[in-house]
Amino acid sequence: MKSLADIRFLITAGPTREFFDPIRYISNRSSGKMGYAIAEAARAISSAVMLVSGPTALTPPKGVEFVPVTTAQEMAEAVWSRFEAVDVCIMAAAVCDFRPKKTAASKIKKGSFSGVLELEPTPDILAELGRRKKSQVLVGFAAETDDLESNAREKLVRKGLDFIVANDTSAFDAETNRVAFIGHEGKVERLTELPKSEVAKAIIERAVRLVR
Repeated sequence: MKSLADIRFLITAGPTREFFDPIRYISNRSSGKMGYAIAEAARAISSAVMLVSGPTALTPPKGVEFVPVTTAQEMAEAVWSRFEAVDVCIMAAAVCDFRPKKTAASKIKKGSFSGVLELEPTPDILAELGRRKKSQVLVGFAAETDDLESNAREKLVRKGLDFIVANDTSAFDAETNRVAFIGHEGKVERLTELPKSEVAKAIIERAVRLVR
């Protein structure tokens, strides 16, 4: 059993941006606050914390290895290349599920836009981590507008996670979060609404219990 100080963490945070011309993109409402709080909670017990983050207005916690990315592809490459070297990976980022099929070389003028933006799936970072996982503890998030816990359970199994953190999409812009932890054994642990810093500590506590 590893000591807490020796556990190596990889955490993702924030949104991604998927560009359809040099200045415009599709994205989501993620602020990155939950992922940054998790990185700070991990840093409180370990000196080996990597934070891969999409664009946010936040300052990375002191003492973490910070890897800034913009697109889902960049996040995928950053995470996949580091995953083998860690003990715990917590995917808190809100990665865009789709990106434009083509990125225009110049700004698209309003008068020349066809009104159709063709999209394609972005890399499924978490599913690929589930396939690559050996002894690592792998934690994902599920943010849903409907059937939160049932959708989270399905994602837990499909992506090969050790547990999943389910939260409503209203948490994106908030300072607090109300989450449920769902594990393979079917147990659901629902927390009351808490500051994201406290939720982060609870996530880290549960993840380190599973380190082999």
